Amino acid sequence: MIKGYQTQILDIYEKIRSKNSEELRSRKKELAEKLPEVLDIQREIGKLCVKITLSVINNIENRDSYLDEIKESITDLKIKKSELLVENGYPIDYLEEKFECNKCNDTGFIGTKKCQCYKKKLVTLYYKNSDLNNVLLRENFNTFNYSVFSNRKVNDKPLTPRKNMEDISAKALYYIETFNSKSDNLFFYGEPGTGKTFLTHCIAKELLNKGFFVLYRTAENLFKDLREIRFNNTPNLENLILNCDLLIIDDLGTEQMSNFSITELFNLLNTKLLTNKKMLVNTNFSLDELMSTYTDRITSRLLGNFTLFNFYNDDDIRVKINLNKMKNQ
Repeated sequence: MIKGYQTQILDIYEKIRSKNSEELRSRKKELAEKLPEVLDIQREIGKLCVKITLSVINNIENRDSYLDEIKESITDLKIKKSELLVENGYPIDYLEEKFECNKCNDTGFIGTKKCQCYKKKLVTLYYKNSDLNNVLLRENFNTFNYSVFSNRKVNDKPLTPRKNMEDISAKALYYIETFNSKSDNLFFYGEPGTGKTFLTHCIAKELLNKGFFVLYRTAENLFKDLREIRFNNTPNLENLILNCDLLIIDDLGTEQMSNFSITELFNLLNTKLLTNKKMLVNTNFSLDELMSTYTDRITSRLLGNFTLFNFYNDDDIRVKINLNKMKNQ
């Protein structure tokens, strides 16, 4: 888990429990004003429960019959309390604390194991910090449309654009299924509007839903982050970038080129590869353009340590989708 996230989640649970306690106090205050006899009964039940505990500790004579008598009194009082509540329009459990999760009572743990609600809260935090919260509602495998890819072959490509995308998508799904057991990195390249970013978003959503921390950055924003880390000492930001389960670098090549960006990109790629932290990079460059733009040290890592996928179509998918929308209006 990314450093700092456990603290955030425990803080969330603490706030939930505080809210639960405050709501219970509010219900008790209401009953104190409108139905005080119910609280009197509740206090009497509490006193009897204390007597049970003391009898066990002190090992009194005829304890069994004494305990039976107390338990019977407690049962009678509980029935009386329930009847009073129902007669006056309150639910039977009105004086019981309400939990968002009844499995862990809003602690996040069942014994020593994390509750399912813990994972859901972790995923919510990951979404919030992935920079993808809104776009993934629109771009995911459920909204993926293969029909926007041509069924005609393009130039000297061995597959039609549609078949090519179907193959890449199948491999992307396998990548998601085996994400926890493999250390593969993905490199998507091809002209603008050929589905690279859309499929990237599909992968990100599936992994986030599985509880992995996916961090999305455009190349331009990534280098802003790296500059912030280098010159302003921001260890939390550095921790996110270096230790996320998947770092997505979108539109590599659109960043402002400088000695700093070249050096930092190499250091980032090298560090992530050495620590087996996965990456997904996409670019509009061809492989020739990539090699003429970046140093040999960078391209050797991108081309040698990533699985390459070439995206293509006979026209820009974004334009085709927009034209179809206009026709249907």
